[in-house]
Amino acid sequence: MTDEARGMLEAACHCGAVQFRLRLSDGVTSARRCDCSLCRMRGAVVVSAQVGRIEFVRSEENLSLYQFNTWVARHYFCKTCGIYTHHQRRSNPGQFGVNVACIAGMSPFDFAEVLVMNGVAHPSDSGGGDRVAGVLRFSKI
Repeated sequence: MTDEARGMLEAACHCGAVQFRLRLSDGVTSARRCDCSLCRMRGAVVVSAQVGRIEFVRSEENLSLYQFNTWVARHYFCKTCGIYTHHQRRSNPGQFGVNVACIAGMSPFDFAEVLVMNGVAHPSDSGGGDRVAGVLRFSKI
């Protein structure tokens, strides 16, 4: 294994049509959610990867792009199974938010607490207000 390949994580959509590798910017410490209208509905926990640190292994062409509101963020979904895989962030276009559930061996339920970022009053719109809206907690029974 080359030094470049070390630390790469395997990821895929639900049906496996889209497969990719990535290197996380700050490991799982970057785990977060957002409370904007789209993120509230999709409910994913995401981790960060720099643009250029995602390599598509299979069927990148099977991704569909969704944009709304300011048309800056770029949200990607598998055309076959509909799973959200990643998005290019509005708050930092040099970074992707990657769906934790797509990464092999990871689950959103691995995190006892996840910061919820303020997407309703996005810092780009609100003059840099509070970035954190709250904390989502998960505890096993």
